[in-house]
Amino acid sequence: MFTEKLDKKLLLGLAISALCLFFLFRKIDFHKMAEAFAGLEYRYLVPALLLTFVSYYLRAVRWKFLLLPIKKTTMGNLFPSTLIGYMANNLLPARLGELVRAYSLGNKEGIGTSAVFASLVLDRLCDGFTILLVLLITFFTIRLPAGMEGIQRALVTGGYVTFALYLGVLAFLFLLRRHTELTLGLVARLVHPVAPHLGEKIDGVLRSFISGIRFPGNLGAVLGILVSSLLVWATAIWPVDLMLRAFGVVLPATASMFIMVFLVFAVMVPASPGFIGTHHLACVTALSAFQIGSERALSIAIVIHAMGFFPVTIAGLGCLWRDKLSIRTISENTSQEQLREQ
Repeated sequence: MFTEKLDKKLLLGLAISALCLFFLFRKIDFHKMAEAFAGLEYRYLVPALLLTFVSYYLRAVRWKFLLLPIKKTTMGNLFPSTLIGYMANNLLPARLGELVRAYSLGNKEGIGTSAVFASLVLDRLCDGFTILLVLLITFFTIRLPAGMEGIQRALVTGGYVTFALYLGVLAFLFLLRRHTELTLGLVARLVHPVAPHLGEKIDGVLRSFISGIRFPGNLGAVLGILVSSLLVWATAIWPVDLMLRAFGVVLPATASMFIMVFLVFAVMVPASPGFIGTHHLACVTALSAFQIGSERALSIAIVIHAMGFFPVTIAGLGCLWRDKLSIRTISENTSQEQLREQ
């Protein structure tokens, strides 16, 4: 059953990626694209590559803080496991890299995969809150070129909506943690008139979520999580600016933040492994707001995607080879461990 669902998701993702690529390339002048690549200044790519790996290292640092309630882990295990997880996300469908990442570290540190996976749920929540903050800053500070006033007003409206959403999610998580039964009862009453059976499932998921989450109580660890989250995204956004400059495009820092927001939303859309097509279309769409031509925008999108795909994939495969593991072995062992825990 799981395999059938996975196959359907993969087929849907492949179809969406193919559709995106069709829209991207159907009216492209390949001669102009070749000219854009010919003018590429490679000196910007080296610092962009270094910053990309710094961002992954900072992810491992944040993960270390998140795991403190379970065990004091080492960076020598955290960083390779982070690279392995993101490599797997690039090569496997349905974001299975999260399970691979959890197994890789759990195997090295002697921690159950489920416990490690719970820390990754918090990891994703941290990413969500940080990117919401980036979204807010972008929507309220970005200045688009003349003729884009309508989009500018829509972005400001989006900023207010996002801010309200941000506060709502924080309030819900606080209530779920401090007043679990009261909050779950309220959710059940809201959902029951619409979908009675769904209410039971949501209740089970939320109870499992809140019981498995162990957030560090130490103030230093909390500050470490906050600071590392900000640095993770700062070092992820900066390379976007450098790659724009590599193509002779000089825009304010908020433009790179704007592009990153589009790329984050693109990752949420079902796509082929590696987010091919959806990632490129999101980048081209964001660049079009700054009146960047289709050929140059697509060239930039290809380089940004390649910088995020190939280095971490190669590094992750290298870590996997060093650990004498394979993705198939990890998948089999993870499935066996889940069965034992059920």
